[in-house]
Amino acid sequence: MSLDSLVQRVEAQLLPHVHIESVDPNDPVVVRKVPFPWRALGMGNYAAVFWHPEFPDYVIKVYAPGRPGLTEEAEVYRRLGTHPAFSECFYRGSNCLILKRLEGITLYDCLSLGIRIPKQVIKDIDQALDYAQSRGLNGHDVHGRNVMMYEGRGLVVDVSDFLNQEPCSAWDDLKWAYYRFYLPILAPMRLKVPHTVLNMVRKTYRFFRRLLPYRKCDRKAP
Repeated sequence: MSLDSLVQRVEAQLLPHVHIESVDPNDPVVVRKVPFPWRALGMGNYAAVFWHPEFPDYVIKVYAPGRPGLTEEAEVYRRLGTHPAFSECFYRGSNCLILKRLEGITLYDCLSLGIRIPKQVIKDIDQALDYAQSRGLNGHDVHGRNVMMYEGRGLVVDVSDFLNQEPCSAWDDLKWAYYRFYLPILAPMRLKVPHTVLNMVRKTYRFFRRLLPYRKCDRKAP
């Protein structure tokens, strides 16, 4: 199936019938309706990602009504070009992007399922963020829900905030927790962390991050 054919399906079948709501800008959007045979793969704070079984190499990121960022995200992908840790953008519509599909499992879901996260994943993401910085971008708001692991390698799946040049310690803080708590405590025990606990940690972290000043950590892994 060609990209042109996918664009036609998106414009005629997906966009007129999908129903997405942004209830709270600090929480993932809510998908109320998905037309068959499209499937929802994930939800972020601004948009949801969909997939069609006849086009397995692509995903469609659809922004919720009233949520900004599509133009900026398209520009980020233009600057990134081709890199193994990032997706690529092939088409920009009025409220959607067609992207290369990256397979894997988010680090958030690794924690909930007790799947071990090797050091190489962290190193790959560090290197990917260094590459983004070399392209004039800033790894802003990189957290456990928008980075993935596939066959032991790290991937960055959400770059929507990379034009934001404000300092952000989200990835540094996650990496600090990885080396101080995950590796010595959680990883050896293969503990499965319930989603309720992960969500509580996420909301608590967001609260304190708004209160505490930004601190820059050394990006290089130990």
